[in-house]
Amino acid sequence: MLQRIQRRSLRASVALVALAIGFVLLSSSADAQGSEEEMSGQVRILEVSGLLDDVVFDFLIKEIDQAEADGILAIVLQIDSKASVLGPAQFIELATRLQDSEIFVAAWVGPAGAVALGGTGELVGVADMVGLAQGSRVGETGSPRLPIGAFDPAFGTATERLQTVAIGAAESVELEISVGQSGSEDVLRESLETNSVLRQFVGLIDGFEAPTATTETAAGLGQAQFRQLTLSGQLFHTVASPEVAYLFFFGGMMLLVFELFTAGVGVAGVIGVGLFTLGSYGLSALPTRAIGVALLVAAIAAFAIDIQTNIPRLYSAVGMVLFVVGTFVLYDGLTISWVTIIFGFVAAALYAYTGMPSMVRTRFSSPTIGRSWMIGELGQAITELKPDGTVRIQDAPWRAITNRATPLEAGDTIRVIGIDRMVLEVEPEEGGAKDYRDRS
Repeated sequence: MLQRIQRRSLRASVALVALAIGFVLLSSSADAQGSEEEMSGQVRILEVSGLLDDVVFDFLIKEIDQAEADGILAIVLQIDSKASVLGPAQFIELATRLQDSEIFVAAWVGPAGAVALGGTGELVGVADMVGLAQGSRVGETGSPRLPIGAFDPAFGTATERLQTVAIGAAESVELEISVGQSGSEDVLRESLETNSVLRQFVGLIDGFEAPTATTETAAGLGQAQFRQLTLSGQLFHTVASPEVAYLFFFGGMMLLVFELFTAGVGVAGVIGVGLFTLGSYGLSALPTRAIGVALLVAAIAAFAIDIQTNIPRLYSAVGMVLFVVGTFVLYDGLTISWVTIIFGFVAAALYAYTGMPSMVRTRFSSPTIGRSWMIGELGQAITELKPDGTVRIQDAPWRAITNRATPLEAGDTIRVIGIDRMVLEVEPEEGGAKDYRDRS
C-alpha cells in the first residue's frame, strides 16, 4: 500500500515538473518572439568619449556583433573624442566593421560642444548618417589613415580641408559633404541643418518610430537604448587618458620613495604600487616616448639621492630639470593640459624641497627610533670630508661631519663618535682628535 502511494506521488511529481517545464518553454518562446519583434525597431546608442583606445575598440566591436545578432534597427555612435590612439591595423579593422555592418550605422557628435577630431573625426566619415549637435565640431583629421582603395574619401570633396580644420554643422551644409558609402546626402544635410539634439537625430533613421504621447520614455527616445563601458572598462579607459596616466605614474613613484625613506607601515607603499601599476598601463596604451618615461624615472631617482642626505642640493635641481623635460617629451602626438602640467611641477618641487626633507627629519629625529648603537661603529667615507660629506655605515649612506683638524679622504675608514639629528659625527679610525672611549 505504501509503495503504491509512493509511486503515485512520484508520477504526480513528474507530471508537475513536466508541466512546469512546458510552461517555461512556452513562456520563453513567447518572450523571444516578443523580444525579437521589439528589437526589430530598436536603436542602440553607444557612447564614445575620451580617446578612441583599445578599451573603446573592444566595446564597439562587441556591441556591433551583439546588435547584429539581436537584429536591431540601427546603432548610433554618440561621439565626443579628440583623438584616436589605435594602431593602424585596429583602426582599419574598426572602420571596416562599421562600413560592412549588416545594420544601419549613424554617428552623432554630441552633446553640445562635443568634438570628433583626429582619427575619430576620420572614422565618422564611415557612418551611413552623420549629425552634429549645436556647437559641436568635426575635422582636424590629419593625414589619412584609411586606404583610398577600400574607403572612399571620408568627407568627399571636403576631405582635404578637414585634415587641417574642424567645422560645425552650418559649414558642413555649405560644403555639401557626402559621408560614407551610403550616398545618403539628403538625409545628412537634413540632420546637419537641424543642428539636432540626439532625440531629433535618432528620429531621422528610416524605420524608427518616434515616441508618442503615450509611449514616450523618460529620455524621450522611445525604442532607443543607451550602452556604455562597464565599470572595469571605464576604469581602464580613464587610466589610459594622458593626464591620469602621467599623474599616476610619477605619483606612484613618489609614494614608493616616501615609503622607502620614512619606514612607514606600508600604506603609502601599497598605494604607490597601485598607482604606479595603473600609470604604467596607461602609458603603455598611449603613444609615449621611451625617453620621456626614462627622464621621469631618472628625476625621481635624483630626488631620492638628496632625500637620503636630507638636504636638497644639486641632485634636487637636476631632478627638477629632468622632470620638466620628461613631462614635455612624454607623449608623441598628444598633449597634457596646462593645469595638469603646472600641478605636476608644483607637486614635484614641494616633494623634493619641502615635503620629503621635513618628513624624514621628523621621522628619524623621534626618540622612538634608537640609533645609539651606531656610536663606535666603523664605516667608510664615500666622499672626502672637509669637514662634511657622505659616509657609509653598514651599507647605508649617511651625511657626516668631521673635526676640521682631522679631514678624511674618500675611501678612508671612519668611526662614528656622535649623532646630531640626521648628521653623524665621525673621525678617522686611528689618530682622531679625541678617542670617543676616553671618559676622563
